[in-house]
Amino acid sequence: MLTKIARSTKTLNFNAFRAFAIGNSNWSHVDMAPLDPILGVNEAFKADKNPNKQLLGVGAYRTDEGKPYILSCVTKAEERILATKMDHEYAGIDGIPSFMRKSSALAFGENSDAWKNNRIATCQSISGTGALRVGFEFLRQWYPNKNAKVYVPDPTWPTHRGIAEKAGF
Repeated sequence: MLTKIARSTKTLNFNAFRAFAIGNSNWSHVDMAPLDPILGVNEAFKADKNPNKQLLGVGAYRTDEGKPYILSCVTKAEERILATKMDHEYAGIDGIPSFMRKSSALAFGENSDAWKNNRIATCQSISGTGALRVGFEFLRQWYPNKNAKVYVPDPTWPTHRGIAEKAGF
């Protein structure tokens, strides 16, 4: 059935999957994610026929033809990776040690007492959303104050509140 939907829509998008899931008792209970106003800007951009339009919604640079524009610093970084023959091994379960160390230095400052004395624990995660989920799950399980409040900025991505709520906050 999903293959049939995918063929009819050219790509298997969320709306096609949702239409399938509503009729399937195994998935009909799944809540629809909140609409994302930022991604809605992208859809409005695609529908707009103005030849002078500029997409300013999601943080990606584009050429005048609408193709992804790769910054020269990104190209140079890729060249360095290839030139040094970096390995492609899996990262350890908590991440790449050098990345975590440099990230904590950036976040806390190399002059901070906590950083100098190795009192900062770090863990590398998948994406911002993945990091939030892992962080909230960790707090829910291990933070002693089970009545702690989580403050979500306004504006924020629509999923942030839901991620906190699913983790029990």
